Amino acid sequence: MALEINFDAVHSAPLPSATVMLLRDSADGPEVLMMRRHGNSSVLGGAHVFPGGKLDPPDCRVDAALLDQPLQRLHAALGQSDLDQRSAAGLHVAALRETFEECALLLCSGIAPDVLRQAQELVRAGAGFLATLQQLGLVLETRRLAPWSRWITPRVPSVSNKRFDARFFVAQAPLGQQARHDDHEATETIWLNPRCGLRLYWEGRIDLAPPQIMTLSQLSHFDSVAHLMRTARSRPPALIEPEPFDQDGQRMVCYPGDPRHRVAERAWSGPTRLIYRNARFEPEGGLAALLPTGK
Repeated sequence: MALEINFDAVHSAPLPSATVMLLRDSADGPEVLMMRRHGNSSVLGGAHVFPGGKLDPPDCRVDAALLDQPLQRLHAALGQSDLDQRSAAGLHVAALRETFEECALLLCSGIAPDVLRQAQELVRAGAGFLATLQQLGLVLETRRLAPWSRWITPRVPSVSNKRFDARFFVAQAPLGQQARHDDHEATETIWLNPRCGLRLYWEGRIDLAPPQIMTLSQLSHFDSVAHLMRTARSRPPALIEPEPFDQDGQRMVCYPGDPRHRVAERAWSGPTRLIYRNARFEPEGGLAALLPTGK
C-alpha cells in the first residue's frame, strides 16, 4: 500500500517531537529498528518508521533525579541556543519514552528483567512513564542518545497533513531486551540493514517517507555502531528544512546543498533532492544514488 500523499498547505506550527534510530551490530554492519505503522494511522499509515512521537508536556517537567545528565548538558547536545533547558531535556525524555511505549525497550541503567516487566505492567495499567520510573527507582540513560539531525516539516508537506519539528537521535539498543510492537500503533517490528531497507523500498515491499529514505541512506555509510555513534557525537545535529517545488509537472523536495535550496552547504553526501514519481519518492540516479559506492 503506497503512502497517502498530501500537497496541501498546513498553517499550524510544527509539533516538537523525537525519533530514535536504535542500532545493533550484525555480520553485515549496523542494523536499525523499524516499525510498520498501523494502516489506519493518521500519520504515515502503513509506512515503516523509526520509533518516535510528539513531545508531551510531562516530558519537560521531568525530575532531574530521573536523569543521568544535568539539564545543561542535554541542552548543549542539541546545539540550539533558542531552546530552553527544560524543553531540551524533555526531547530526550520523549525519545526514551516513545522507545519504551512503542517497542518495549527501556534505556535505564542496570535494569533487571523482572524490573523491566514491572515497568511494562505499570505503564499498561495506566501509570505515567515518569511516575513508573520514580516508583521503581530507575534513572534514564540519556547518555545513550546522540542527536543526529533535526527535521522541520515544510508548510506544504509531502506525506502528511501535520507538521513536525522532529529531533532524530541514534542509540545502541540495550542488550538483553527484545523489541516488540504493540499491535495498536505499530503492526510489525523489524531490524534492517539500511542498505537492505532501501532495496526493499525500491522493490515496493515497504513504504518509506522522505526523512526515512534519506536517513537510511546516511546510515548505510557506516560499518559499525561504534563508528556511527562516534560520528554523531563529533558534530552538531544537521538542521534539515525540506523545500518542495514543482518542476515539469512533478513534485520535487530538495535539501541543503541542492541548487534550489536556500542553504548552500550540504548536510550529507549523496542526493540532495527527491522526485515524486512512480507513486513514490525517488532520487535522480535511482537506488544507486542512495547507496555507498560499490554497495
